[in-house]
Amino acid sequence: MDYDTLDRLLRPGTPREAPRAGITGVLEDIARGRRELRAVHHPLGFLCLPLVRDGARGVCVHLFGTGARPDPTAAPMHAHSWELRSYVLYGRVGNLPVTVTDAAHAPTHRIFEVISAPSGVDELRPTSRLVRCEPGPAAASGSGETYSLPAGEFHATVVTRDEPAATLVLGRSLPGHTDLSLGPLHGRGHRTVRRLCGAEHTERTVRTALRRIHAEQRE
Repeated sequence: MDYDTLDRLLRPGTPREAPRAGITGVLEDIARGRRELRAVHHPLGFLCLPLVRDGARGVCVHLFGTGARPDPTAAPMHAHSWELRSYVLYGRVGNLPVTVTDAAHAPTHRIFEVISAPSGVDELRPTSRLVRCEPGPAAASGSGETYSLPAGEFHATVVTRDEPAATLVLGRSLPGHTDLSLGPLHGRGHRTVRRLCGAEHTERTVRTALRRIHAEQRE
């Protein structure tokens, strides 16, 4: 499994089940301990399986409804420095677009720059840019559907709390873009941490995800 293969499977005209079938083998390797990979507890409250890192390109599986709770200081409305395509493996995932305009008068938020370190620490630095944001409406994608998001577009992922869902995410970093988030007007700089899960927790969580994926394939 590599980025190019999955990229082809997510193109229009490919059978709806193809991406799900393409990712099952590597998940089974993780679930059985044949691939040494640890899930990452993301500050926004989901688990991330970082499957591929290929220069500016990457592949992850995001698992929602696993009991992971968000960091209360994390900013749900954000913009990536990379473009993404997200395929829903099971469940239902919403994408909430957020329109952001510079506002010298009556701003609602301040832009924060997000600097991520290899250690898993994200440093959120307040900038001088004040903006007004208008969220919505959200668009929901169900099992077998794909949605795309360009680099630099503010959004928030919306998943019903404790409702199981998973996405296969392909990302490609673009030059000239920075990870950003929307924070409070008078918010201070702070850090959030992406924590590694243990091997047993990772394997157990992936086994549960595989049962749900197999159930989707039988339907």
